[in-house]
Amino acid sequence: MLFKQAITILSLTLALGMAQAQGAAAPDALIRQVSIEVIDTVKGDKAIQAGDVGKIISLVDAKVMPHVNFQRMTASAIGRHWRIATPEQQKRLQDEFKILIVRTYAGALTQVKDQTVQLKPLRAAAEDSEVVVRTEVRGKGEPIQLDYRLEKTNAAWKIYDVNVLGVWLVEQYKSSFAQEIGAAGIDGLIAKLAERNKAASKS
Repeated sequence: MLFKQAITILSLTLALGMAQAQGAAAPDALIRQVSIEVIDTVKGDKAIQAGDVGKIISLVDAKVMPHVNFQRMTASAIGRHWRIATPEQQKRLQDEFKILIVRTYAGALTQVKDQTVQLKPLRAAAEDSEVVVRTEVRGKGEPIQLDYRLEKTNAAWKIYDVNVLGVWLVEQYKSSFAQEIGAAGIDGLIAKLAERNKAASKS
């Protein structure tokens, strides 16, 4: 159940990435604005609704990923092992993790049907460079909690983690990544991610 909810919810996370750098925009206002834009676009695109994977991945890669702090997200997911990874290993981890997230987001886009997003009051000071934006996703069934961690760098807000029903996405990956590194080392994790991404590309 949590997995299905997470997949549906992650589609709305795309909204964060589609924002252009707008230094004056509050993070919650930004999420509201682009959430509506992205959801309306997906609902009106028959190819995406039909599951055109290539088109969806292109959309996510071009419009969303440039606005996600992938280095921080990857480093957080790898945990303490990130510091001992070589620059080449760090690059490969980031590349494979990006593919994994892109495909997850792409799959999530096809789940957008009738959802709407309601934002909760933002608890942050004007000078804060990191905030948590709390929202509820409403559609059929019970409202679903969805929280975002964002950071402000060079006047642009970027996402680095998502919380679905009390579970932070990076933390979920951190646990499984740590197990894989413990069993096969950093290169073993890289190989596992590459294998998983290759298999997904053929499905």
